[in-house]
Amino acid sequence: MLGDANPQTIYLKDYTVADYLIKNVDLHFILDENKTRVVSKLTIIQNPQSNLPNPALILQGEGLVLVSVAIDGKPLDECHYQQNTEQLRIDNVPQNQTFILAIENTINPKANTALEGLYLSSTMMCTQCEAQGFRKITYFLDRPDVMTRFKTTLVGDKDKYPVLLSNGNKVAEGELQNNQHWVSWEDPFKKPCYLFALVAGQLECIEDTYTTMRGREICLHIFVEQDDVDKCSHAMQSLKNSMRWDEENYGREYDLDLYMIVAVGHFNMGAMENKGLNIFNTKFVLARPDTATDSDYEHIEGVIGHEYFHNWSGNRVTCRDWFQLSLKEGFTVFRDQEFTADQTSKAVKRIEDVKLLRSRQFAEDAGPLAHPIRPDSYIEVNNFYTLTVYEKGAEVVRMIRTLLGEDNFRKGSDLYFERHDGQAVTCDDFVCAMADANNFDLSLFKNWYSQSGTPVLTVEQEYNQQQQSLAITIKQNNPASNKALLHIPIKCGLLNADGSSAADETILQLKQREQTFIFDQLTEKPVLSLLRGFSAPVIVKMKQSLEQLSFLLKYDEDTFNRWEAGQKMCCQIILGLIEYYQQNQPLQVNPLLIESFKQVLQQSWDDLSYFSLLLSLPEENYLAGQMEVIDVDAIHVTRDLVKKTLAEQLQSQFQGLYQQYHKDQPGQFDVGAIGQRRVKNICLSYLTQLQTAQSYQLADIQFETAKNMTDQMAALSCIVNSDNPAKEKYLQSFYQQWQDQALVVDKWFTLQACSSTNETFSIIQSLLNHSAFELTNPNRVRSLIGAFSQANQLHFHAANGQGYQFLADQIIALNSLNPQLASRMVSALTQWQRYDSARQTLMKTELERIINTADISRDVFEVASKSLA
Repeated sequence: MLGDANPQTIYLKDYTVADYLIKNVDLHFILDENKTRVVSKLTIIQNPQSNLPNPALILQGEGLVLVSVAIDGKPLDECHYQQNTEQLRIDNVPQNQTFILAIENTINPKANTALEGLYLSSTMMCTQCEAQGFRKITYFLDRPDVMTRFKTTLVGDKDKYPVLLSNGNKVAEGELQNNQHWVSWEDPFKKPCYLFALVAGQLECIEDTYTTMRGREICLHIFVEQDDVDKCSHAMQSLKNSMRWDEENYGREYDLDLYMIVAVGHFNMGAMENKGLNIFNTKFVLARPDTATDSDYEHIEGVIGHEYFHNWSGNRVTCRDWFQLSLKEGFTVFRDQEFTADQTSKAVKRIEDVKLLRSRQFAEDAGPLAHPIRPDSYIEVNNFYTLTVYEKGAEVVRMIRTLLGEDNFRKGSDLYFERHDGQAVTCDDFVCAMADANNFDLSLFKNWYSQSGTPVLTVEQEYNQQQQSLAITIKQNNPASNKALLHIPIKCGLLNADGSSAADETILQLKQREQTFIFDQLTEKPVLSLLRGFSAPVIVKMKQSLEQLSFLLKYDEDTFNRWEAGQKMCCQIILGLIEYYQQNQPLQVNPLLIESFKQVLQQSWDDLSYFSLLLSLPEENYLAGQMEVIDVDAIHVTRDLVKKTLAEQLQSQFQGLYQQYHKDQPGQFDVGAIGQRRVKNICLSYLTQLQTAQSYQLADIQFETAKNMTDQMAALSCIVNSDNPAKEKYLQSFYQQWQDQALVVDKWFTLQACSSTNETFSIIQSLLNHSAFELTNPNRVRSLIGAFSQANQLHFHAANGQGYQFLADQIIALNSLNPQLASRMVSALTQWQRYDSARQTLMKTELERIINTADISRDVFEVASKSLA
């Protein structure tokens, strides 16, 4: 039963402006882990845009102990206000004039396991206020369109809390009696309360500076616990790289004198862009060559970039309401994707982003929780933080840039920042700035913001030898429902039989339900390379033979489509094998695939990371998305067969590459060294498919001699997913080596949770009772429960339903501790309609059990109930 018997659905169409505005807020905290005292003084005035005469002042607040309320220094008796579990209402406040509302309340940070508002992470106090966490600190107009200037004073014990941080610039500090001290911070920029931050604890500071394009020197501080001081150099360099990139690409300069990052071990999200005081999950700050993989290093730089870029696309210009979340997140994800691409490999970054989009966001768009990037309604706002809002939102911004071109997109962003600096605005305002800056009609394009589902493009070609022309007919459709037309940019190339370009690359603009595009002066029928760079988040249905795909894999100059051709080949072959498997027919891999891989192996590649992706097979979750009824067993068996066959047929090539790139490169994270490790380790993953003493020895030696975490983890992954007789020995060795490094222990949990071996489920059950497992730590929950349910299709979807029951048990346990984290775990059950009837019944049973749990949170209820609707 839902804790709130009547959960309220909030609708975009019902948006109205706030009746009151807060000009300034003065916050005073007396910090105590069990009873923190909060005194707020709000300078309030009626909003001139409000149409209500003499409206009541309604402030949001949850889990607060109210001590006192006063207006202009006059205390209010309880009869002059109304209080419930979610708000404070004052009916008679001064009208048509500014007044000061003073509120005192207390909160219990130690009891706050939901990690929203002010909470305890180990011995450190910190906050998380997006989306609606500030109301768990004090009563406030907790909505993003109420922007105010904050002054914050923190008082705490000098031994427990020697470091006291908040937004903006430090303006004063001092000593008090009883071993207390205080610090005051002031942020000169208006911001909504979701950007408020507070940190107090025993922290060490790593300092550096950055000189902006206008010559201002900015102090950069990263705060971590003492044992982590030696893991911050990459994060600091990433911050400086981000600041430089934003100046060079968007002309955006940092606006305060100080930029601070704090690494926190207990955090629901990846990081938070609080103005001037970013709070980060330790996962996205801490890195040392022996404790972090190449992927970790890249993600740290990307997330630091993302949060820094929010200073303009999210803070200086924020969203009017939470329905507009993609305004800041979609735009900023696009910006961090381009930043990472510039820092690493453009080809690899684009492919990895599309892999995530197609394997997980497309599934979200095809399921019961499908929603537009600007949703229409919600019950719990925390459930808005989805792949659709973030990743598809970024693709929509990317399409605008594709249509306008890079220079004109920059003109549009300049106008957007200039026009709306200091404002809370909408997605429409962003699109209008792009259109106005370039006199470009984006009216049809706006439909991308208001409709869900993944568009399907059906493509037909007709070559006319006599007229030497090619007609390409494209139809757009959204199978989710009869959706409105979309404006879709489709990058297109044509190749001659010798692999040369038959025509200049062009962008087809699809604006009709069906449209035909003609290419002339073609002396031979070309091979079509469509949707280059994945220029739109769509599904393309177009007949392509294995021979055509092999040709594109060999010759296509577009790096994305070249990789895509190989993936399509693999998909066609594996899906064909699945049909044979389901009919108990003999299985044999098409030799054309082996020959195509052999050609790739024989070519010379400058970008070794890209080369490694060309050697990769489609992931099991992507293959699942290509099936009408998902058969996890068939997918696993046939994909493994293909991988083992390639290993057998190309063993000498894989061994040669492995030896060529098996180099001792501790601490090197340049593009070349990363690429060499990627090639070496994918070769190792193929060779260990052979399950021979020689292949086991390769992995054993690499594990024992690895000088960096990338190589050690790659070797251990191969060992864990095989019948290697030394598996238990190496798992225990790894844990003993790294048991004091929390982020490395997370990797240890995840490796076992994702294993394909028969004993995996019993191991996962035992790991729940491991001394290092904490249900109150989001990173640990994601590393075991999240990894198993979202990345281990084979065992999570076991036919007996034990995986579903296991997950439901954990969701119910998490619900009372951390509803936000619990609701995200439910996503593994939301695609139940894609499976066979027996599994459907089992998954529905667990969803119903979750919904009927006593005091189920709004977070979990919304996801579970909509999944069954």
